[in-house]
Amino acid sequence: MNKSESKYFSTAARMDEALIACLEKKDFAYITVKEICEKAGVNRSTFYLHYETIADLLNECVEYANNKCFQRYPSELADIKKRLTSEHTEDLVFVSPEYLRPYLEFVRENKRLFKVALSHSATLNAEGTFRQLFVNIFSPVLDRFHLAEKDKSYIIMFYIGGLIAIVKEWIGKDCADPIEQIMDVCMRLIIPSDITKSERYF
Repeated sequence: MNKSESKYFSTAARMDEALIACLEKKDFAYITVKEICEKAGVNRSTFYLHYETIADLLNECVEYANNKCFQRYPSELADIKKRLTSEHTEDLVFVSPEYLRPYLEFVRENKRLFKVALSHSATLNAEGTFRQLFVNIFSPVLDRFHLAEKDKSYIIMFYIGGLIAIVKEWIGKDCADPIEQIMDVCMRLIIPSDITKSERYF
């Protein structure tokens, strides 16, 4: 990345942070470009160089927030990947609280941003975050079970869709239910108690 690109992305990140800060104090409908620019330390022309509307900035904010969320995982991912190659298949768990909890905690901390994004028909880009988790964690689990490559993408999308639906429902309830409850729902749906471990992925 050259200096010009670095400056561009740095300015965009400041505006993302500015909108998130504004959302902590007032409803999205009442936030102005002037407020965002003042918090970000940029002028209006800079704002319009990046975005046409505040809604455009909102969409970028969601992606920015999801990227920040995934930065919480590196050390945990190293430990998890190591276990994936050494544990017996009978002990492998497809969904675990250790990688669900950080994401759910982040969503709860930024629930206002995500709730506004939902109300403006944004996608939350949760697909992107969960897809990263699948590449780093879930896909290796499937590999251990020698799942056919032609089937893997369908199974991954099935689980992504279900997890996102649960998270969106939770956001719609203002993240009022405890994280432990949401994790338990995810675990029970993805790993039903009435099937054996050898049947879970087929």
